[in-house]
Amino acid sequence: MIDERYLKNEERVIYALRSLYGRYGYLPFNMSKFEEYELYVKNKEFLVSDSVITFNDTNGKLLALKPDVTLSIIKNCQDEKGVKQKLYYNENVYRVSGSTRQFKELMQTGLECIGDIDLYDTFEVVSLACASLAEISNSYVLELSHLGILSSLLDNTDKNEEFQGAVMECIKQKNSHEIKSLCEKYGVSEDKAARLCNFVSIYGKADDVLEKLYSYNVDDSFTNAVNELKSIMDLLDGTDYKNNVRIDFSIVNDMNYYNGIVFNGFIEGICETILFGGRYDKMLKKMNKSSSGIGFALYLDLLEGIYKDFTEYDVDTLILYDEAVSIAQLDSCVKEYLQNGKRVSAQKSVPTKLRYKEIVDIRGEAK
Repeated sequence: MIDERYLKNEERVIYALRSLYGRYGYLPFNMSKFEEYELYVKNKEFLVSDSVITFNDTNGKLLALKPDVTLSIIKNCQDEKGVKQKLYYNENVYRVSGSTRQFKELMQTGLECIGDIDLYDTFEVVSLACASLAEISNSYVLELSHLGILSSLLDNTDKNEEFQGAVMECIKQKNSHEIKSLCEKYGVSEDKAARLCNFVSIYGKADDVLEKLYSYNVDDSFTNAVNELKSIMDLLDGTDYKNNVRIDFSIVNDMNYYNGIVFNGFIEGICETILFGGRYDKMLKKMNKSSSGIGFALYLDLLEGIYKDFTEYDVDTLILYDEAVSIAQLDSCVKEYLQNGKRVSAQKSVPTKLRYKEIVDIRGEAK
């Protein structure tokens, strides 16, 4: 039986999440620390950071310490009609840390569902993202978006790729003023410009947001995407997570890789996004796979500093002994405290930095 007192905070989270994912039939995925660098060069826009640590293998091939797990899973998955591969992972990745801005070995956990994806799979992954955040803190928010809604809206405003790229950056920043300027620059009609500027400000719980979206007169693709988003929100309404989910269209992942539902997760006390997820059918297609895929990753390095130490003591009992104490006597004393659930350190003198609750001094106590 594992004594949680000896686990780091991120290790406790990992064990909890392994249990959570396993209950839903997700199987562990293990991989090498290395991948061919070419995999990341071809898909650098898919990565959170394009900074990659590289080295030459003994055969001269350029390898990289993996900065991402999803790409490796996609690379190794098999297309099988009507079947879904459900995988979870706990892997170290190597990238620039959001907190230190230096290369760091970071623990990443997450899951992927790849194959014949349907509405239930999307709901399951989104709800597991909520459950993952809830394992860390009760104070969390999952922000949900749908790239199909944004894509249809942009295509019905102006199909110019340069315009759409600039507008997407403004949507990320919720900058309606700059969107208005871009619409003037590209000759977008006033009603479409107003609709786009209004779209930027949409945020909140499902009922208010969906009512506004259904008032938009865009096209069938837009309506279908809104209907899918509504279906997910309706399903979440029957869970314990409904009050922690918001709709936010400023979540704009690269639409060359992602499609459909995308989401980000936040924990109170952490200023950065701790969970990233979404549907990435386009990524699979780019890697010559016919399957669909959805998943998320949780960055556990960001948990550093939000928890207090599990205990203010390193050990409960410090036992001091000397040469006058026999090994049998010392062993008996140590075991006595261990049997009472104490954490024990036997020392000949008091260590400078050891934090202890009590001292038991048996020095000079010959049997």
